[in-house]
Amino acid sequence: MADIPDYEPASLRDGDTWRWTRNLADYPAGTWTLKYRFKHATLATGFEIVATNVATVHTVNVAAATTAGYTAGAYTWVAWVEGGSVEVYTIGQGSMTVLPDYRNSTVTDALDDRTHARKMLTAIEAWLESRDPGVAEYEIAGRRMKYIPTAELVKLHSRYTTMLAAETNAAKVAQGLGGGRKIQFRI
Repeated sequence: MADIPDYEPASLRDGDTWRWTRNLADYPAGTWTLKYRFKHATLATGFEIVATNVATVHTVNVAAATTAGYTAGAYTWVAWVEGGSVEVYTIGQGSMTVLPDYRNSTVTDALDDRTHARKMLTAIEAWLESRDPGVAEYEIAGRRMKYIPTAELVKLHSRYTTMLAAETNAAKVAQGLGGGRKIQFRI
């Protein structure tokens, strides 16, 4: 059985059971109700989660059947507690990525879950490899096409390479593999 974190995870997969706890000393479960609202970054979709009480600890437990209905993507969230009928306090906010459920399709269905940086880097590299660097613009039947200058594409390539390296390091750290950077010091 997986460890249940005592914080809001940075990413979860739709179609999985979601669990985490929060021990809020100033707002103990039983006296206070912990709620979350998630909003999608670009789509008009979202969802709300209400934690249950286990002694004085707030416990989030969302069934796999419920999370299967969530749309994969980037979400921002806000958490608040409600006490009685009058008091409401925001206790946190953050972001979470809902990962796609690979089990929702057949094994042979395509799924492009690359990050924005990976997609942009691939597109820039394909463009640089496919075009004639000697042609900056052309005109056919009164319609003009002007390409992005190669120097600008090289700058974008460098930018997205850096972003991708940061994502890769973050993923390694999340998996407990370290970020690949060494800290050296002298005694």
